[in-house]
Amino acid sequence: MLLPAEISYTMPRSLPNVQLEPGKVYRTAALRRWGKNPTRLAQRLEAVGVLRRLGHGLLYAPRKSRFGVVPPSDSALLDAFLDGTPYVVTGPARWNSLGLGSTALFAHPLVYNTKRSGTLIVAGRTFEFRRVAFPAQPSPEWFAVDLLRHADEAGVDADDLTARLSDKMSKGALDVDALFEMATQFGGPEEVERVSAAARASAAAA
Repeated sequence: MLLPAEISYTMPRSLPNVQLEPGKVYRTAALRRWGKNPTRLAQRLEAVGVLRRLGHGLLYAPRKSRFGVVPPSDSALLDAFLDGTPYVVTGPARWNSLGLGSTALFAHPLVYNTKRSGTLIVAGRTFEFRRVAFPAQPSPEWFAVDLLRHADEAGVDADDLTARLSDKMSKGALDVDALFEMATQFGGPEEVERVSAAARASAAAA
């Protein structure tokens, strides 16, 4: 028969009142607000199913649906992995939506950011990170310039892309001044010339 002291010793220590947002990904260090040893606390929370370990020092607070646990979104992963620093997801999904003739498909999301470059696997998902300049609030005009910069990768003929860009300008779907600003700030001489050529063609057709 166990003595009271022995019973107390074998009982698990109570967990602190950790307030986690379901569906959010956390860095281990974020648990420091609830305890002096975040690594140990993460282990305890993982043991009772409050958190799931993802690797790279990331932890997931599971969000459940009627079909089971919902995996973390790409944005939740990137927010935590890049530690709250700015980033933008670009590539075919955004380029194709512009209606400029791009139908490209990439194997992995393209993530512009201020911290990392290279192809990395985060929680079983592959992202291509590039440290390049990008605006705080990316606009359709910026994505159009980004497409101009990657016309070869997107499988679009540059001349066809310029013609479609001119058509979008004529219809008011893309702002000419904003395109020039984005090309000047985030493109190169070729992108500036392409935007200029599209603007001239648009003006001539008006």
